[in-house]
Amino acid sequence: MNKLRVIIADDERPAREFLKGILREFEDVEVIGEAENGGEAVEIIKGLKPDLALLDLQMPEISGLEVVRSLRKSQMPLVAFVTAFDQYAVQAFELNAVDYLLKPVEKSRLRETVTRAGERLDRNDWRDAETEKLRRMSKVYDDVSSTEILSRIPVKKRDEIFLIPVAEIASIIADGELLRITTAGNQKYDINFRLKDLEMRLDEKQFVRLSRGSLANLDMISRVSSMPGGTYAITLKNGQELMTSRLQSKILRTKLLRL
Repeated sequence: MNKLRVIIADDERPAREFLKGILREFEDVEVIGEAENGGEAVEIIKGLKPDLALLDLQMPEISGLEVVRSLRKSQMPLVAFVTAFDQYAVQAFELNAVDYLLKPVEKSRLRETVTRAGERLDRNDWRDAETEKLRRMSKVYDDVSSTEILSRIPVKKRDEIFLIPVAEIASIIADGELLRITTAGNQKYDINFRLKDLEMRLDEKQFVRLSRGSLANLDMISRVSSMPGGTYAITLKNGQELMTSRLQSKILRTKLLRL
């Protein structure tokens, strides 16, 4: 019996271990690789050519959606997105019959995904069909989610709630379980939220990810300095200095630092 060759991509190690634990119970499945970010997922898919990729939709730096956008049709595996509940994602998935798993993933639901993947691989045109479904889903997701871009972020301090205009935010940095928001005027606010979830609600044309734990407002960047190892030191107009990750530096060079 040919086993279904699967890779798992999720930035949270417990989530990867949880999925691996379930998949090990399926005799018709072999987990051949795992990735902790979207960049690794792209490279693993290109190198190992899995049958099925389980991709966390909200990975930092390169999301699950950006992973499939980075692949040519000839490189595309079957894909199932793994996500916390996101009404826009679910709507896009269901409209285009793209498989998805809601966290926490149930064993029976994962079993259905594996079974469907095996059935699809028996079709001669599965790669064409999968690529077209993902293309349509991606467009729908962009269309339906773009209407919910945040313009203000509510922040509670003691008994008061402050509405922070997004345009005045210089940076957002993950600090343990909190996100630390710093404004152009160097006011600081903390909110209990995950960076990758907040990033989904911010305008991608306004905010750029600098590393796994930081976002910066493009309008607040005053200087970009090259550092050893191919990274950058980013100086903001409020005097903050933030470092980019190596992976994100490549993206910055492509998207922002070329005329």
